[in-house]
Amino acid sequence: MRSRRLISSLASLGCALTLLAVRDAPVAAQADPPQTAAARKPGDYPLGPDSLPQPGVPAGRLEGPFLFRSQHIPNTVRQYWIFVPAQYQAGVAANVLVFQDGQRATNPKGVLRLPQVLENLIHKQDIPVTIGIFITPGQRGDVYPDTLGTGNPNNRAAEYDALSDAYTRFLVDEMLTEVGAKYTLAGEPARRAIGGASSGAICAFTVAWHRPDQFGNVISLIGSYTSIGYRPARDGQPMVPGGDLYPTLIRKNPIKPIRIFLQDGSNDLDNAHGHWFLANQQMLAALLYANTTADLKKAPGPRYDVKHAWGDGAHSDAHGGALLPDILRWIWRDQPK
Repeated sequence: MRSRRLISSLASLGCALTLLAVRDAPVAAQADPPQTAAARKPGDYPLGPDSLPQPGVPAGRLEGPFLFRSQHIPNTVRQYWIFVPAQYQAGVAANVLVFQDGQRATNPKGVLRLPQVLENLIHKQDIPVTIGIFITPGQRGDVYPDTLGTGNPNNRAAEYDALSDAYTRFLVDEMLTEVGAKYTLAGEPARRAIGGASSGAICAFTVAWHRPDQFGNVISLIGSYTSIGYRPARDGQPMVPGGDLYPTLIRKNPIKPIRIFLQDGSNDLDNAHGHWFLANQQMLAALLYANTTADLKKAPGPRYDVKHAWGDGAHSDAHGGALLPDILRWIWRDQPK
């Protein structure tokens, strides 16, 4: 009995000593929680290396801005720039990229930075040698204000959001003739692309819609396929439709030989003119419907070559700017480099 009490006392003493040792032991330093990258916000689309200056890439030449007064769009003046890559050879036809809102397309601190993108992609032989033509909308009157900067001239909606062929005639008959007098431009529609953002995008599509024999490729970023251009019938004048008519026109007209890239974001505008993201989805649905219907009927002729990228951005050039290098690679994927 005595030995059992002794063993029990020793056990209790051992437990007490152990607790004291644990209590008095130095506490190990707690590791800091792992650092995580800042959470991405909707609409965050950083530019990649193809949109930034790179070492060893020969610099092209951005000429302009030049002033231009159109006969097809009278009482307006606009600016334009010409990008000539270092690889351009006089007398050898270069591909053509026309981009609307040239004041933003050429902005070296913006998100489109098209001259820089062309420089990098041409150097890498990802796209053919391409001359860029970047055009502002028209400003009514005879003077283009120095204070506009990257803002919108006041005839933009009248030119860009109209479904008529007035801007198309200006571009094909006047602007391409002007630039073509100085540089050798490819004439095949597969070697010509036209693009823009917002109303500049629907403007680009309108040009290809009217003249697919001149432009076979369209880059559409946050396109305004909405009712901006709509005018009700009044004073004996007929109703003028807006760009929201395009899905209907695509579904009910023969397929045109157009390759088009559509980009938009789920947080784009929703206002009295329409819902931008839904409008772009309607454009995609109409293009795919036209192709499917033609396939089911085994109809001869072209099909729309279409690709799209939906993001979570608002009415911003950011997503389109980040995608531009890959869009251009896709547009001219089957062109000799």
